[in-house]
Amino acid sequence: MNTFRSFLCLSLVVGTAFGFQNSQSFSSSSRIPTELQMERRDFVATSAAFALLTGVSPSASAAGIATASDGNLPDLPNEAVRAYLQYRVQLQISADSYVFSLQDKVGDIDEWGEIGQLFQVNNNRGQGQPSKIERDFVNPMRVLLLSFPPDVSEDMRDAQFKFERAANKISKATAGYRRDLPVDIPASSINDAKAGWDEGRIALNEFFVLLNKAVGLDELTPIPPAGPNQQKEYGRSARRYNELQKKVKLCQNRGGPALSQAWGQLMVSGYLQDSCGIPDMEEYFRQKKS
Repeated sequence: MNTFRSFLCLSLVVGTAFGFQNSQSFSSSSRIPTELQMERRDFVATSAAFALLTGVSPSASAAGIATASDGNLPDLPNEAVRAYLQYRVQLQISADSYVFSLQDKVGDIDEWGEIGQLFQVNNNRGQGQPSKIERDFVNPMRVLLLSFPPDVSEDMRDAQFKFERAANKISKATAGYRRDLPVDIPASSINDAKAGWDEGRIALNEFFVLLNKAVGLDELTPIPPAGPNQQKEYGRSARRYNELQKKVKLCQNRGGPALSQAWGQLMVSGYLQDSCGIPDMEEYFRQKKS
Protein backbone atom coordinates (compact mmCIF):
# COMPACT_ATOMS: atom_id res chain seq x y z
CA MET A 1 0.00 0.00 0.00
CA ASN A 2 2.81 2.43 0.86
CA THR A 3 4.58 1.60 -2.41
CA PHE A 4 1.38 2.19 -4.35
CA ARG A 5 0.73 5.49 -2.57
CA SER A 6 4.29 6.65 -3.26
CA PHE A 7 3.95 5.74 -6.92
CA LEU A 8 0.60 7.51 -7.22
CA CYS A 9 1.99 10.54 -5.39
CA LEU A 10 4.94 10.75 -7.80
CA SER A 11 2.66 10.33 -10.81
CA LEU A 12 0.45 13.20 -9.68
CA VAL A 13 3.45 15.42 -9.01
CA VAL A 14 4.95 14.86 -12.44
CA GLY A 15 1.62 15.37 -14.18
CA THR A 16 0.88 18.56 -12.29
CA ALA A 17 4.41 19.85 -12.87
CA PHE A 18 3.94 19.50 -16.62
CA GLY A 19 0.65 21.34 -16.34
CA PHE A 20 2.32 24.25 -14.59
CA GLN A 21 5.18 24.32 -17.08
CA ASN A 22 2.70 24.72 -19.90
CA SER A 23 0.87 27.62 -18.22
CA GLN A 24 1.79 31.12 -19.31
CA SER A 25 1.58 34.44 -17.57
CA PHE A 26 -0.52 37.05 -19.28
CA SER A 27 -2.15 40.35 -18.55
CA SER A 28 -5.90 40.29 -18.00
CA SER A 29 -6.62 42.77 -20.76
CA SER A 30 -4.47 41.11 -23.45
CA ARG A 31 -6.21 37.72 -23.86
CA ILE A 32 -8.97 37.41 -26.45
CA PRO A 33 -12.21 35.58 -25.57
CA THR A 34 -11.35 32.48 -27.65
CA GLU A 35 -8.10 31.98 -25.77
CA LEU A 36 -9.87 32.36 -22.45
CA GLN A 37 -12.42 29.73 -23.42
CA MET A 38 -9.62 27.36 -24.42
CA GLU A 39 -7.93 27.93 -21.06
CA ARG A 40 -11.15 27.04 -19.26
CA ARG A 41 -11.54 23.82 -21.27
CA ASP A 42 -7.90 22.89 -20.66
CA PHE A 43 -8.38 23.43 -16.95
CA VAL A 44 -11.38 21.14 -16.82
CA ALA A 45 -9.60 18.43 -18.78
CA THR A 46 -6.39 18.43 -16.76
CA SER A 47 -7.69 18.91 -13.24
CA ALA A 48 -10.88 16.88 -13.02
CA ALA A 49 -9.17 14.29 -10.81
CA PHE A 50 -8.00 16.92 -8.35
CA ALA A 51 -11.48 18.46 -8.27
CA LEU A 52 -12.99 15.13 -7.33
CA LEU A 53 -10.36 14.51 -4.68
CA THR A 54 -10.64 17.91 -3.09
CA GLY A 55 -14.36 18.57 -3.43
CA VAL A 56 -16.33 15.40 -3.00
CA SER A 57 -14.32 13.16 -0.68
CA PRO A 58 -16.50 10.90 1.51
CA SER A 59 -15.32 12.61 4.69
CA ALA A 60 -16.08 16.13 3.47
CA SER A 61 -19.70 16.30 4.57
CA ALA A 62 -18.95 14.76 7.96
CA ALA A 63 -16.12 17.28 8.43
CA GLY A 64 -18.51 20.19 7.88
CA ILE A 65 -17.17 21.17 4.46
CA ALA A 66 -19.67 21.52 1.61
CA THR A 67 -19.87 18.99 -1.20
CA ALA A 68 -21.29 19.18 -4.73
CA SER A 69 -24.82 18.57 -3.41
CA ASP A 70 -24.84 21.57 -1.04
CA GLY A 71 -25.99 25.17 -1.47
CA ASN A 72 -26.57 26.31 -5.04
CA LEU A 73 -23.95 23.94 -6.45
CA PRO A 74 -26.48 21.47 -7.92
CA ASP A 75 -27.96 24.32 -9.98
CA LEU A 76 -24.66 25.61 -11.35
CA PRO A 77 -22.81 24.47 -14.50
CA ASN A 78 -20.53 21.49 -13.95
CA GLU A 79 -17.47 23.59 -14.72
CA ALA A 80 -18.40 26.06 -12.00
CA VAL A 81 -18.88 23.28 -9.47
CA ARG A 82 -15.55 21.67 -10.31
CA ALA A 83 -13.71 24.99 -10.21
CA TYR A 84 -15.23 25.99 -6.88
CA LEU A 85 -14.55 22.66 -5.19
CA GLN A 86 -10.95 22.70 -6.36
CA TYR A 87 -9.99 26.31 -5.74
CA ARG A 88 -11.86 27.24 -2.55
CA VAL A 89 -9.11 25.83 -0.31
CA GLN A 90 -6.31 27.44 -2.29
CA LEU A 91 -8.04 30.83 -2.25
CA GLN A 92 -8.54 30.70 1.51
CA ILE A 93 -4.89 29.79 2.06
CA SER A 94 -3.97 32.70 -0.22
CA ALA A 95 -6.14 34.99 1.90
CA ASP A 96 -4.35 33.67 4.99
CA SER A 97 -1.02 34.56 3.41
CA TYR A 98 -2.33 38.03 2.53
CA VAL A 99 -3.10 38.63 6.21
CA PHE A 100 -0.40 36.72 8.04
CA SER A 101 2.54 37.22 5.67
CA LEU A 102 2.18 39.94 3.03
CA GLN A 103 0.68 42.48 5.43
CA ASP A 104 3.73 42.27 7.72
CA LYS A 105 6.11 42.55 4.77
CA VAL A 106 4.35 45.67 3.48
CA GLY A 107 4.73 47.27 6.89
CA ASP A 108 8.45 46.41 7.19
CA ILE A 109 10.70 48.03 4.59
CA ASP A 110 13.42 45.48 5.36
CA GLU A 111 11.08 42.87 3.87
CA TRP A 112 10.34 44.74 0.67
CA GLY A 113 12.92 42.70 -1.23
CA GLU A 114 10.87 39.59 -0.48
CA ILE A 115 7.75 41.33 -1.76
CA GLY A 116 9.53 41.83 -5.06
CA GLN A 117 10.04 38.06 -5.32
CA LEU A 118 6.27 37.52 -5.07
CA PHE A 119 5.81 39.50 -8.28
CA GLN A 120 8.80 38.04 -10.10
CA VAL A 121 8.04 36.10 -13.28
CA ASN A 122 10.33 33.15 -13.93
CA ASN A 123 11.38 32.95 -17.58
CA ASN A 124 13.75 30.03 -17.13
CA ARG A 125 14.59 28.42 -20.49
CA GLY A 126 12.12 30.65 -22.23
CA GLN A 127 9.09 29.12 -20.48
CA GLY A 128 7.29 31.92 -18.69
CA GLN A 129 6.08 30.91 -15.25
CA PRO A 130 3.55 33.17 -13.54
CA SER A 131 4.55 35.08 -10.44
CA LYS A 132 3.45 33.78 -7.07
CA ILE A 133 0.83 36.53 -6.81
CA GLU A 134 -0.65 35.53 -10.14
CA ARG A 135 -0.40 31.81 -9.40
CA ASP A 136 -1.95 31.98 -5.93
CA PHE A 137 -4.51 34.74 -6.43
CA VAL A 138 -5.16 35.88 -9.99
CA ASN A 139 -5.17 32.55 -11.83
CA PRO A 140 -7.65 30.86 -9.43
CA MET A 141 -9.91 33.91 -9.63
CA ARG A 142 -9.71 33.81 -13.41
CA VAL A 143 -10.50 30.10 -13.66
CA LEU A 144 -13.48 30.53 -11.34
CA LEU A 145 -15.01 33.52 -13.10
CA LEU A 146 -14.64 31.82 -16.48
CA SER A 147 -16.61 28.87 -15.13
CA PHE A 148 -19.60 30.80 -13.78
CA PRO A 149 -22.56 32.25 -15.72
CA PRO A 150 -22.09 35.79 -17.11
CA ASP A 151 -24.42 37.44 -14.61
CA VAL A 152 -21.99 36.40 -11.88
CA SER A 153 -18.68 36.34 -13.74
CA GLU A 154 -18.80 39.96 -14.85
CA ASP A 155 -18.78 41.22 -11.27
CA MET A 156 -16.11 38.65 -10.39
CA ARG A 157 -13.97 39.95 -13.23
CA ASP A 158 -14.32 43.50 -11.93
CA ALA A 159 -13.11 42.33 -8.52
CA GLN A 160 -10.22 40.47 -10.13
CA PHE A 161 -9.17 43.58 -12.07
CA LYS A 162 -9.33 45.64 -8.87
CA PHE A 163 -7.11 43.12 -7.12
CA GLU A 164 -4.58 43.16 -9.96
CA ARG A 165 -4.43 46.96 -9.90
CA ALA A 166 -3.89 46.89 -6.14
CA ALA A 167 -1.17 44.26 -6.49
CA ASN A 168 0.56 46.32 -9.14
CA LYS A 169 0.42 49.30 -6.79
CA ILE A 170 2.21 47.28 -4.10
CA SER A 171 4.78 46.04 -6.61
CA LYS A 172 5.50 49.53 -7.94
CA ALA A 173 5.78 51.08 -4.47
CA THR A 174 8.20 48.43 -3.16
CA ALA A 175 10.25 47.85 -6.33
CA GLY A 176 14.01 48.30 -6.13
CA TYR A 177 14.33 48.16 -2.35
CA ARG A 178 16.38 45.48 -0.59
CA ARG A 179 17.68 45.04 2.92
CA ASP A 180 21.29 44.84 1.71
CA LEU A 181 20.89 47.93 -0.47
CA PRO A 182 19.99 50.77 1.91
CA VAL A 183 18.36 53.76 0.23
CA ASP A 184 16.10 56.52 1.39
CA ILE A 185 12.48 55.48 1.04
CA PRO A 186 10.03 58.34 0.59
CA ALA A 187 6.96 58.37 2.78
CA SER A 188 4.80 58.28 -0.34
CA SER A 189 6.14 54.81 -1.22
CA ILE A 190 5.28 53.48 2.24
CA ASN A 191 1.80 54.98 2.02
CA ASP A 192 1.27 53.61 -1.47
CA ALA A 193 2.34 50.11 -0.42
CA LYS A 194 -0.06 50.09 2.52
CA ALA A 195 -2.86 51.57 0.42
CA GLY A 196 -2.26 48.92 -2.24
CA TRP A 197 -2.51 46.17 0.37
CA ASP A 198 -5.82 47.52 1.67
CA GLU A 199 -7.24 47.97 -1.82
CA GLY A 200 -6.25 44.38 -2.59
CA ARG A 201 -7.94 43.23 0.61
CA ILE A 202 -11.17 44.96 -0.37
CA ALA A 203 -11.06 43.51 -3.89
CA LEU A 204 -10.37 39.99 -2.60
CA ASN A 205 -13.24 40.34 -0.14
CA GLU A 206 -15.52 41.47 -2.96
CA PHE A 207 -14.59 38.36 -4.93
CA PHE A 208 -15.20 36.12 -1.89
CA VAL A 209 -18.62 37.66 -1.22
CA LEU A 210 -19.66 37.21 -4.85
CA LEU A 211 -18.42 33.62 -4.87
CA ASN A 212 -20.10 32.76 -1.56
CA LYS A 213 -23.38 34.20 -2.83
CA ALA A 214 -23.13 32.40 -6.17
CA VAL A 215 -22.60 28.99 -4.60
CA GLY A 216 -25.13 29.62 -1.81
CA LEU A 217 -22.56 28.90 0.88
CA ASP A 218 -20.51 30.92 3.34
CA GLU A 219 -17.22 29.05 3.23
CA LEU A 220 -14.70 31.71 2.20
CA THR A 221 -13.72 34.11 4.98
CA PRO A 222 -13.17 37.78 4.05
CA ILE A 223 -10.24 39.74 5.49
CA PRO A 224 -11.00 42.42 8.11
CA PRO A 225 -9.21 45.77 7.92
CA ALA A 226 -5.82 46.20 9.58
CA GLY A 227 -5.93 46.98 13.26
CA PRO A 228 -5.58 45.49 16.74
CA ASN A 229 -8.73 43.38 16.38
CA GLN A 230 -8.02 42.09 12.90
CA GLN A 231 -6.93 38.55 13.77
CA LYS A 232 -9.79 38.10 16.22
CA GLU A 233 -12.29 39.27 13.63
CA TYR A 234 -10.71 37.11 10.93
CA GLY A 235 -11.18 34.04 13.09
CA ARG A 236 -8.37 32.04 11.49
CA SER A 237 -5.09 31.03 13.10
CA ALA A 238 -1.75 32.60 12.21
CA ARG A 239 -0.02 29.78 14.08
CA ARG A 240 -1.65 27.10 11.97
CA TYR A 241 -0.89 29.01 8.79
CA ASN A 242 2.80 29.30 9.69
CA GLU A 243 2.96 25.61 10.59
CA LEU A 244 1.39 24.73 7.26
CA GLN A 245 3.93 26.83 5.35
CA LYS A 246 6.85 25.15 7.14
CA LYS A 247 5.57 21.70 6.23
CA VAL A 248 4.83 22.69 2.65
CA LYS A 249 8.36 24.08 2.31
CA LEU A 250 9.75 20.79 3.60
CA CYS A 251 7.82 18.96 0.90
CA GLN A 252 9.01 21.39 -1.75
CA ASN A 253 12.61 20.83 -0.71
CA ARG A 254 12.13 17.09 -1.05
CA GLY A 255 10.86 17.46 -4.57
CA GLY A 256 13.38 20.05 -5.78
CA PRO A 257 12.69 23.22 -7.77
CA ALA A 258 11.40 21.36 -10.83
CA LEU A 259 8.46 20.01 -8.84
CA SER A 260 7.99 22.78 -6.30
CA GLN A 261 5.00 24.35 -8.09
CA ALA A 262 3.21 20.99 -8.17
CA TRP A 263 3.13 20.57 -4.40
CA GLY A 264 0.33 23.09 -3.90
CA GLN A 265 -2.14 21.04 -5.92
CA LEU A 266 -0.87 17.73 -4.54
CA MET A 267 -1.08 19.06 -0.99
CA VAL A 268 -4.74 19.96 -1.41
CA SER A 269 -5.46 16.51 -2.82
CA GLY A 270 -4.42 14.95 0.47
CA TYR A 271 -1.70 12.65 -0.83
CA LEU A 272 1.07 14.38 1.12
CA GLN A 273 -0.50 14.16 4.54
CA ASP A 274 1.23 10.90 5.50
CA SER A 275 4.64 11.53 3.94
CA CYS A 276 5.16 15.20 4.85
CA GLY A 277 2.91 15.81 7.83
CA ILE A 278 0.66 18.17 5.90
CA PRO A 279 -2.51 18.70 7.98
CA ASP A 280 -5.90 17.64 6.73
CA MET A 281 -6.77 20.41 4.29
CA GLU A 282 -10.53 20.12 4.72
CA GLU A 283 -10.08 20.64 8.46
CA TYR A 284 -7.63 23.50 7.86
CA PHE A 285 -10.09 25.12 5.46
CA ARG A 286 -12.93 25.24 7.98
CA GLN A 287 -10.72 26.00 11.00
CA LYS A 288 -11.33 28.76 13.46
CA LYS A 289 -8.68 30.62 15.39
CA SER A 290 -7.05 28.49 18.06
